[in-house]
Amino acid sequence: MNRYKKISAFIILALALAACSKESVKTLYASQETKIETIVKALIAADETGTAYSVSRKGSQRVVLAEGSGDTLSPSGTVKFYYAGYTLPSATISASNLFDTNVYEIAKQTGRDTTDLSVFEPFTVKLSSDNLVKGLKNGLVGVKAGEQCYVLFSGKYGFGGKELGTIPANSALAYALQIVEVTQ
Repeated sequence: MNRYKKISAFIILALALAACSKESVKTLYASQETKIETIVKALIAADETGTAYSVSRKGSQRVVLAEGSGDTLSPSGTVKFYYAGYTLPSATISASNLFDTNVYEIAKQTGRDTTDLSVFEPFTVKLSSDNLVKGLKNGLVGVKAGEQCYVLFSGKYGFGGKELGTIPANSALAYALQIVEVTQ
């Protein structure tokens, strides 16, 4: 009987720790969403033309800095774009938090290897594929060719609890995007 009490106590402790962990992750995501709102407001306020605006979609915020033209990207469409991806440990987008880019000038400015020029081609993806994190997919829906924007989202819509290269687990992310082409 004593053995069963020990097993029961262990199970209860494990469940309690899991519940605490879930709550701390929820708190982290809520904090990230507050930081993202601060960044969105700052990006719009910094726009000298006064035309920047934000679009919210399924946990993602897209700040449009320059309007595109033509068709809008549907959830089943294909998009070609240049990007710079940043982690958001604070309420600012910083070059020191760049984790990836296919923009030659940004790579060069941040001291990244620029010898393989094939890396600096526009990225093309069919939105219905699984090649993008949920936050970026959600934020891209509705973009147009020529649009310049940022897509921001909490770790809930990023890589979640998985660490990926230089991206810590549960990281909020921001992508600076230049949309080249949209096809349905």
